[in-house]
Amino acid sequence: MSRGGPIPPLLPSPSGEGRLTIIRAQPLAAGWTGKLAAAAQGIAAAGEPTYLWLTDADIVHCPDTLRSLVARATGEKRVLVSLMARLRCDTAAEKFLVPAFVWFFAMLYPFKAVARPGKVAAAAGGVMLVDRAALDRAGGVAAIRGALIDDCALAAVMKAQGGIELLLTDRSVSLRDYPRVADIGAMISRSAYAQLDYSPLLLAGTLLGLLVSFVAPPLLTFLATGGAQVGGAVAWAMMSAAFQPMLRFYRRSPAWGAAVPAIALVYGWYTLESAVQTWRGKGGQWKGRVEAKAA
Repeated sequence: MSRGGPIPPLLPSPSGEGRLTIIRAQPLAAGWTGKLAAAAQGIAAAGEPTYLWLTDADIVHCPDTLRSLVARATGEKRVLVSLMARLRCDTAAEKFLVPAFVWFFAMLYPFKAVARPGKVAAAAGGVMLVDRAALDRAGGVAAIRGALIDDCALAAVMKAQGGIELLLTDRSVSLRDYPRVADIGAMISRSAYAQLDYSPLLLAGTLLGLLVSFVAPPLLTFLATGGAQVGGAVAWAMMSAAFQPMLRFYRRSPAWGAAVPAIALVYGWYTLESAVQTWRGKGGQWKGRVEAKAA
């Protein structure tokens, strides 16, 4: 979708058949976040297909990605199938923080629990195949028009209509780069406080949990004695071991597992910053707009 300038002409497919239409977004209506407004307009322009493929423009897919998504949706009777695309992990900042981003997300929303009946619902906004009829029954994108964490909000309303699934993949790859820690921090702080339902109590509990679970073990390892020191070392080793599958997925050295306490501190800091930004009326900033709920 294009926000300014002339509307580009229809772009032909290699076979000569018109397959891609680029439309200009309408002015943002009150109560809508920008991405959901754009998605709603694109869906309206798509007509009445059986499935809608919602994907970010900065993700590269394998040629059979759409086919495999439809096969899973039809074969397993899912109303939503989402892929967690492989994020870039090239810069020093990305190597430090990106694997943990996916790891922490999977802690909040265990992928197996997402696929099972129950309340756990999550999706990754970069790649989502949506059953059009089920989306209509759920009230369409308008049902979540103000959601800052739009992918998980969509997953929640879709799970009320049928089965959903979220999978980690390296066959869809994000091209978006994060050169600095601050760039990843901005991604975290944009929605972290919304994830906590803008609750100061949940914020305090989350920060305390991060400190106790991830920061206390190395402190005990180096500063305590006796059983406390041994317990701290064991806890540190266990968190490092739990991080290993994600490090292997991102082809990072196993030694990065020892850095989990420092990584958790960074995530805690940007979670706190997310709350402070919201309290100051500057939360959820995206493309010059403030989209978080007012404090």
